[in-house]
Amino acid sequence: MEGRARGLTLIGLLLVSFVGKIASLSVTVNDVECVYEYVLYEGDTVSGNFVVVDHDIFWGADHPGLDLIVTSPGDNTVHTSKGTSGDKFEFKAPRSGMYKFCFHNPYSTPETVSFNIHVGHIPNEHNIAKDEHLDPINVKIAELREALESVTLEQKYLKARDVRHRHTNESTRRRVVLYTVGEYLALAAASALQVVYIRKLFSKSVAYNRV
Repeated sequence: MEGRARGLTLIGLLLVSFVGKIASLSVTVNDVECVYEYVLYEGDTVSGNFVVVDHDIFWGADHPGLDLIVTSPGDNTVHTSKGTSGDKFEFKAPRSGMYKFCFHNPYSTPETVSFNIHVGHIPNEHNIAKDEHLDPINVKIAELREALESVTLEQKYLKARDVRHRHTNESTRRRVVLYTVGEYLALAAASALQVVYIRKLFSKSVAYNRV
């Protein structure tokens, strides 16, 4: 029992140590901005997401959106997202090395992107200890770790979308207020012009009757 308890404690500590290895950053895209991530092992799972936080504030319905192009160390395209304000991605790394994530903004207005990326690695029989007791433990720990990372990635994605929606609601409320004030000003101006026009008509009528 004592040995089992120690094993469970070790697994718990290892899981805690692996949590939080998601790279999260905010990128301001003017034209083309690139982010780099190094992948240690061929076949590792590269996953992540991005959200244009202030997309609905400045963009119209006809805006083409941002593009994301991911290239491998051999300069081959491994993932593409075209014309979107947010997306998720996941792919198997064809080789180890530096991967490039480039955002392209077709408009000159700077856009802020919330970007999250995680490189997942599950060990196999070639890169873990050969001890028959350690092999399944390491694999299970890696699988649990990746499951936790997937949940964390999804939470970050939903949080970024919530921020964007909150900004959109605030922007919409400001626009409604400005539109309402503009309507009242236009109505007041039209009423004033009508009063002026009617006064001119009466003044011309009075002058004509005097003649």
